[in-house]
Amino acid sequence: MKHFRVAALSFAFLLASLARSGEPVFDSHVHLRDGEASLQKFESEVKASDIELAGLGAMWFGGPHQARAGDTAAIRAGNDGLIALAAKHPEVAPIGTVHPYDGQAALDELVRIAARGVKTLKIHPHTQHFEIADSRVLALVNKAGELGMAVLMDNAGILPGDCEALFNLAVKAQKTRFIFAHMGGANFRFWNILVLARTADGFALDNVNFDISGTVLLAADSPIENEFVWTLRNVGIDHVMLGSDYPQISLARMVEALEKLDLTREEKTAILTGNARRIFGVAPTR
Repeated sequence: MKHFRVAALSFAFLLASLARSGEPVFDSHVHLRDGEASLQKFESEVKASDIELAGLGAMWFGGPHQARAGDTAAIRAGNDGLIALAAKHPEVAPIGTVHPYDGQAALDELVRIAARGVKTLKIHPHTQHFEIADSRVLALVNKAGELGMAVLMDNAGILPGDCEALFNLAVKAQKTRFIFAHMGGANFRFWNILVLARTADGFALDNVNFDISGTVLLAADSPIENEFVWTLRNVGIDHVMLGSDYPQISLARMVEALEKLDLTREEKTAILTGNARRIFGVAPTR
């Protein structure tokens, strides 16, 4: 019990210090499954943690609430609901979705939501049941790049070859900004290949970015922590963002984990806020 009290006090002190510094946090990975109600709950939890919220990348889908192939009406309705929510709440950066296997219908929906101000597309190979190497995926992400949209894709390393397939996609679509969520999970070491890849002609791969939701929690205070920090610096701190994957994990837990890493204050500030604003293409809300 004594150790629990010490840990709780240390966490409270950490969050209080962050709040006193006035350092805001942009959560790049938030699931608002119930729209306004989910947003209110999320923001009240963040406020209770004494974290200043700089903004959030929000999506209406996730887990069992997915955008299924052929269900174009539901996809359109979900995107419209999120766009309407973002119009009421300037802190929300809406993340739309489509299903790559819907072909032209997916491309048309992408054009439609881009025209309505959506700057990020999220697709999830594992839960939406599509192959990353499928030509329809490449057509979709290339179109997103043409529209100036970033593409957020799951990279939790759930399926074999996940990192390799995403690497190949980023090589084929170098005019599209990618955000690979969870940075490979337990397989984050793979992404050190970027150091070598960037030495080859035509392989700048500056279009590859990461959110470290979940994985930072795994790495902090662990035997792999130094390797994780080494990897963050190898991929480039300016390519890394913090996300919570709310409601699965709270933003407070992710902030606590990041603060434990042996990074400079400047590096942590970039990961907490600045990088996300730039990659998502959003202006400060204050």
